[in-house]
Amino acid sequence: MKTAAIYARVSSDKQKEENTIASQTSALIAFAREQNCDVPAEWVIEDDGYSGASLLRPGLERLRDLAAEGRIQAVLVYAPDRLSRRYAHQILLIEEFARAGVEVLFIRSRRAATPEDELLLQFQGMIAEYERAQILERSRRGKRHRALQGQVSVLSGAPFGYRYKRKTDHSAAYYEIDERQAGVVRWVYELYTARNHSIGAITRLLNERQIPTAKETGHWERSTVWAMLRNPAYKGTACFGKTRIAPRMRVTRPLRLRGGVAPRNSANHELPRTEWIEIPVPTIISEETFALANELLEANKKHAPRSTITPSALQGLLSCAKCGYGLYRTSTRSSARTIHYYRCLGSDGWRRLGGPVCDNRPVRQDLLDEVVWKEIARLLEDRNLIEDELERRLKAARNADPTQRREETLRRDLARSRKRIERLLTAYQESLLSLEELRSRMPDLRSREQACLLELQAIEDQSKEREVCLRLAESVTSFLDRLRSSLGELDIIERRRVLRLLVKEVLVGDDKIVIRHSIP
Repeated sequence: MKTAAIYARVSSDKQKEENTIASQTSALIAFAREQNCDVPAEWVIEDDGYSGASLLRPGLERLRDLAAEGRIQAVLVYAPDRLSRRYAHQILLIEEFARAGVEVLFIRSRRAATPEDELLLQFQGMIAEYERAQILERSRRGKRHRALQGQVSVLSGAPFGYRYKRKTDHSAAYYEIDERQAGVVRWVYELYTARNHSIGAITRLLNERQIPTAKETGHWERSTVWAMLRNPAYKGTACFGKTRIAPRMRVTRPLRLRGGVAPRNSANHELPRTEWIEIPVPTIISEETFALANELLEANKKHAPRSTITPSALQGLLSCAKCGYGLYRTSTRSSARTIHYYRCLGSDGWRRLGGPVCDNRPVRQDLLDEVVWKEIARLLEDRNLIEDELERRLKAARNADPTQRREETLRRDLARSRKRIERLLTAYQESLLSLEELRSRMPDLRSREQACLLELQAIEDQSKEREVCLRLAESVTSFLDRLRSSLGELDIIERRRVLRLLVKEVLVGDDKIVIRHSIP
């Protein structure tokens, strides 16, 4: 009697709910009796909810360990596609088991040594792989089509701040605002955009106040707060198709400036914003607040202090004009004092096996900081430059406003949708329309009506924010006067805040410094 192990697998939650893995196991136990195999209870191995396209499955790992240790003589599997969906993986596993003296037996494909049986197994493996690819493509196209129709059912649940309402016979699936969680979302955005809290500080506050997470258990993590600040659903547009599986990119600064990449392992990669499919959902925060939060997140990539002990005014703003790498701060000690320098990363030979890639020389920190600060002070003294830029932006906000035409179109669409809903209800009341037809046609109209209302509300919020900006513009001149009078009294931290508002980048060359301002 052979000592054997049983392996069964299902890949989806639906298959688990339908208990198909139990039917596989019972069939394999009966098959073991037919083949005169002894199968201990602990060697009935099941992988619930694991894809057959991957070899990283806990049950399969355990099965391979048993074979390598020489504890089994046969492996019983329902069909080749239960072992793996990829033909290459099937052959790899069967050969691995064969080297360990383990025979692989299938119920749906009795394995034998004849060339015909080998050919049949190859065909079954290729058909299983083709079927999997076809299922994935159909699922992808179906989800994309539903996303273009504005259905939130294609998204994986609802983010924190919403409740996901399932599809019913009377309405499509939709997001409903959870007011308790939505208040937390607004508070997090206020802390980050208005009160200048870091993501770590916000996380500590959430945990100190014992604010429950989405699952009501556990602690808040920085990554959760970071994802909340980047989620466009809170401004009223949940997005589908934001990422894709692709080779991991190791992007350095010079490569990024040249538009190049370097492949590594596989990972999820974010697609360009233009390729996302927007689905309207209820709004929790304004679009301006979301844009400000994302602007601060982008700035945080360059300017975050992290492990910096002593701050500097130009931290995160310096780049090498020759190689494109950033400049970091280093120091040397003389007999009297410590002197700090800005040094190009590309000029460090110890960082690369091939030696340095740049010959740019270090620059004294105190001298460079002073030169750039004097230039910014001169810029702020030019009242006409600031006022012209402010006037240009306000004029663009007043005149080049495409939202007015969009608002008119939305109001027409809203009136048309409501009129169609009214006609459907009238037809049903007069028995000209059946209940089934009403239920099939009403959700789409309700979804269009809700989308128009949400976009109109967003436009109204934008107009209110624009009016606030116009009123604040009158006080900017007086603010500049106060700023000019106190420029000489600012410390390093305050100078750095001013520089980051007005400077995009400082390019340092051998004999030239280029300061790229935020104001033309």
